[in-house]
Amino acid sequence: MLTDLSIKNIAIIDSLTVSFRGGLNILTGETGAGKSIIIDAVNLILGGRGSADLIRAGAEEGVVEAIFDLSGRPSILAELDKIGIECDGELLIKRVVSRSGKNRVFIGGGLSTISILAEISRLLINIYGQHEAQTLLRQENHLLLLDGYGGLLELRREFAALHDEYRQVGGKLKALEEDERDAAHRLDLISFQSDEIANAALIVGEEEELDRERTLLSHGEKLLQNSQEAYAELYGADDAVLGRLAQVKRRLAEMIAIDPALENTLASLDAASIQLEDVALALRTYATRIEADPERLQAVEDRLELIQRLKKKYAPHIPGVLAYKETIDREMEELRSREENRDGLLKRLEDLTDALRVKGEGLYSKRSAAAKLLESAMEKELSELAMKNARFQVAFERLPQAKSTGLERAEFLFSPNPGETPKPLAKIASGGELSRLMLALKQLHPESDVPTLIFDEVDTGIGGATSALVGEKLKRVAAAQQVLCITHLPQVAAYADLHFKVEKKVESGRTITSAVPLANDDRVAEVARMLGGIKITDTTLEHAREMIGEAVR
Repeated sequence: MLTDLSIKNIAIIDSLTVSFRGGLNILTGETGAGKSIIIDAVNLILGGRGSADLIRAGAEEGVVEAIFDLSGRPSILAELDKIGIECDGELLIKRVVSRSGKNRVFIGGGLSTISILAEISRLLINIYGQHEAQTLLRQENHLLLLDGYGGLLELRREFAALHDEYRQVGGKLKALEEDERDAAHRLDLISFQSDEIANAALIVGEEEELDRERTLLSHGEKLLQNSQEAYAELYGADDAVLGRLAQVKRRLAEMIAIDPALENTLASLDAASIQLEDVALALRTYATRIEADPERLQAVEDRLELIQRLKKKYAPHIPGVLAYKETIDREMEELRSREENRDGLLKRLEDLTDALRVKGEGLYSKRSAAAKLLESAMEKELSELAMKNARFQVAFERLPQAKSTGLERAEFLFSPNPGETPKPLAKIASGGELSRLMLALKQLHPESDVPTLIFDEVDTGIGGATSALVGEKLKRVAAAQQVLCITHLPQVAAYADLHFKVEKKVESGRTITSAVPLANDDRVAEVARMLGGIKITDTTLEHAREMIGEAVR
């Protein structure tokens, strides 16, 4: 609810701060005191148009600040969170209107925009008056109001959930059909790619092995020649190394006969000879394995060329090519199951169409019954609000296609005078009539997510006993929601939980407006003023006191 409102340099208001409470907050005062300016200031907080004309003479900018207590409103806090506004239960909104045109909006302490402010404001306050009747003048709200009155919100949510699924399934089916040609082309492409990779029968690590084999095959002659020549030099030739080492060994043996200290040297030479013999035999064996094989070399070259081509097309290495094949194989499964999916989606869409029709017809039937009850109840309420001949109707129009709200739309029609055909509210109802219509609706169905209601000119054209009924009805509405009401009727003011007197006075040549909370004798005096005008007698005061006491009872 709105707890505090601060206004600076707006119209004749120099500086004004008002602290409201829950329940029924009444604002009274002489005509021209500034009551309507307070409503204009609230309109700025709600995202209304801010012009330089609103700024107090001599000031460069006007400022309006409002604090809302939302601690008991989790649904509103959730909506604010979706918009991206952090709120711990208390929300500050500030609007600055400048003569230079640089108007600014602050929400929760941060700079924001008018569009976001307007989106938030619908969650916080509804104003019903000569210029504003946000809920009633929006035809799209009428069906929601009817469903709330008829206790059909749960059924409405069930229908909306069905419609949402219907829309999603329809969207998937449409996308499936639109993509059918592209899907066929895609399936042809990846089928070819999968077959190409499968036919290659790639093995992880084979490319490295083939590279080594190609190197050996392409240098076979050189390897054969060198291995044979090396063997000959070690063992096969007349002057081979091993033969010459045998001579060295004989000379060492003769030397050992003279100097035994050379035995270790001879042993080392024997070991070296044995190792060289092993090397010579290995070279001879290696040479026997080498053979020129141009066909195998060509086969290896072809295989490596195939691997390079696949790597260039699909991935930089064989594991990547194989992984790509796994991916497109899964995609092929999905594409090949499209027809099956399409049949499933068609069947589900048919089932949802039938379910929507059944639930929608059921909802329409209940709405029609609720509409008749609402029409009768509204006309009774309006009669008590000095609109005895008013007619209230709920008109339905079937939609060509179901929406999330149902199979039809609803619009409230109104005729304030006998003999006139009921017409849409926006075309016929005055501000005072709209206020009383909303008051009647709130009396019949007080529950609402909007925490604060403002009624301006709700008492236009009424008086006497009807005025007391208006006050009583406002009081009842205020039991569920905070209500701010500007009134000229003492019978309405008597029902206030918190009563403010708006008055203006001249100080230092400037007109200043104030809003003073009244209690006890001050409140009695204000109600007496409203009863008796300029001259207030003891009788008038006693009447005012009795009126307040009766309202309390």
